[in-house]
Amino acid sequence: MGIEKITMPKLGESVTEGTIEKWLVAPGDTVAKYDSLAEVTTDKVTAEIPSSFSGTIKEIIAKEGDTIEVGETVCLIEMEGDAEEPVHVSAPTVETPAEKPVDKQVDAPKAKTRPATGGKAAGRFSPAVLKMSQEHGIDLSQVSGTGREGRITRKDIQAFIESGGAQLQKGSQDVVVEEQTQQQVATSEQAAPEQVASPHVKRENGDIEIPVTSVRRAIANNMVRSVTEAPHAWMMIEVDVTELVLLRDSVKKEFKEKEGFNLTYFAFFIKAISQALKEYPEMNSMWAGDTIVMKKDINISIAVATDDALYVPVIKKTDEKTIKGIGREIHELAGKVRNGKLKSTEMQGGTFTVNNTGSFGSVQSMGIINYPQAAILQVESIVKRPVIMDNGMMAARDMVNLCLSLDHRVLDGLVCGRFLARVKELLEGMAKDKTSLY
Repeated sequence: MGIEKITMPKLGESVTEGTIEKWLVAPGDTVAKYDSLAEVTTDKVTAEIPSSFSGTIKEIIAKEGDTIEVGETVCLIEMEGDAEEPVHVSAPTVETPAEKPVDKQVDAPKAKTRPATGGKAAGRFSPAVLKMSQEHGIDLSQVSGTGREGRITRKDIQAFIESGGAQLQKGSQDVVVEEQTQQQVATSEQAAPEQVASPHVKRENGDIEIPVTSVRRAIANNMVRSVTEAPHAWMMIEVDVTELVLLRDSVKKEFKEKEGFNLTYFAFFIKAISQALKEYPEMNSMWAGDTIVMKKDINISIAVATDDALYVPVIKKTDEKTIKGIGREIHELAGKVRNGKLKSTEMQGGTFTVNNTGSFGSVQSMGIINYPQAAILQVESIVKRPVIMDNGMMAARDMVNLCLSLDHRVLDGLVCGRFLARVKELLEGMAKDKTSLY
């Protein structure tokens, strides 16, 4: 007999934390290995935590609504007999410094004028707590912790700031805590997205307040992390897809009757982009701190939106698939997202993101990179407009803009320009009697 810990699993690439939405068990409940213990929401997916062991729930440590970092304990299970092999929910395909679970503690900075007082969590804090305390000049000895064994959490720091405690300290402290070493700062910045204090927004009569869901908050944190860590640059190219439009229009009815789903333009774009990625593998890379990881497989992430969230399922080894095969996966993955049946494994392993912003009528946009990937390509709306042809004549043509956001640490304008030019060439070469769907 022994006590075993159940920890927050890693449910997707770049996921560092999850929010406990609902506990499915209570202390005293008997569970079997693989039984679901709790529902968890991250910026990537909503999933369940499975039990790694058979036994009895001894203690629920994380409360519903708590945001728990990957690797931290959420509950304890009392077992009988020898320990069983733990259940592994998922594993990331790329382990960058920013993606590693935050499970180590960093020595707290010491205030020059006074030590931590008794009764308060002192001595060791998570990197995220250290970072927030330093940014707001907070003496951690004056913050009450609500975590396990009195540990101070980010929620405690946020509550302290919103209560005005940070401002009181600013006026009374002789010295703001600012002696954290450069190594600690680097570790803190990589360990978690930057936490920003809530802005003060004046409410007027008739204003409606919409609560921020855990999914929306996680998306917001991930977007902030991407734009603050990755220096974004932007490029755009226009493509004449007149022949592609004629091709698709000529086969779409027969295709739907034969295959059972619609043949969208997006499948043609994904096919051309994956082929260009194979020819320019630098575009299929990720920033990993000391190195740049050029991925072997071309796995395209596609953005699929619901009413209240954005999910990014992945089409694996896209360059090996036909237009029909790509179209079927787009159809199936989008259906799973909208029906709430998407699995966490179907959102892992993406190496390059393509976003179909044209479905909303957009003609030009700048996407935020899907961290830790190096680029995202926005496929805009196909618009018929007058174009001057090579012979000097004007004609109505179907034109589309492709907008590329890139991480300038990994990529530069030369390779990106050549990549976009190749995608343009491939798309403009798609036509009836030239392009196979199968």
